[in-house]
Amino acid sequence: MIDLAQAPGAGEAWDKPRAVVYAWRICELLFVSSPWQISSRLRVAALRAFGSEIGENVTFRPRTRVSFPWKLHIGSGCWIGEGVWFHNQDHVFIGSNVVVSQECFITTGSHRARSDMGLVTSPVHIDDGAWVTSRCMVLGGTHIGQSAVVEPLTVVRGDVPANAVYGRPNGPTVIRERFREDDAR
Repeated sequence: MIDLAQAPGAGEAWDKPRAVVYAWRICELLFVSSPWQISSRLRVAALRAFGSEIGENVTFRPRTRVSFPWKLHIGSGCWIGEGVWFHNQDHVFIGSNVVVSQECFITTGSHRARSDMGLVTSPVHIDDGAWVTSRCMVLGGTHIGQSAVVEPLTVVRGDVPANAVYGRPNGPTVIRERFREDDAR
């Protein structure tokens, strides 16, 4: 059994002083994750002010969340749908002309579930022309190739080849046991 009281904290992913992180949270609440139909340019300006690298003609719809804008890199001509959450403890690299549709969750972090629950991060790469359709979950270490399409409600881990249509037509399945009796502790 894991003692969660002893788990390492997630603050190690911040890469900025506490004051900067808290200032970002206020700015995010007012301008980025707000449901108000304010200008996409204002959202992009707020993200850039906190270190995001964002190309020209990028649309950010309302209710978008970005955990750490200084770890977000987006090319030109992209469309980020309403309710997208970049839970980016590591870097997220998005090419040009990419669509990330409504309510997608892109996370670069996880935890060592079989030991101390410590934070483990790895970047996400989404290449030019890709389309991550609505309500997908993209996990750390994923690379989505150029012009690939990820079908709705898909969990993506690993590599998606260029020009592929990626999904799980047979639905989810049990992968493995979390704890096994033969594991030495």
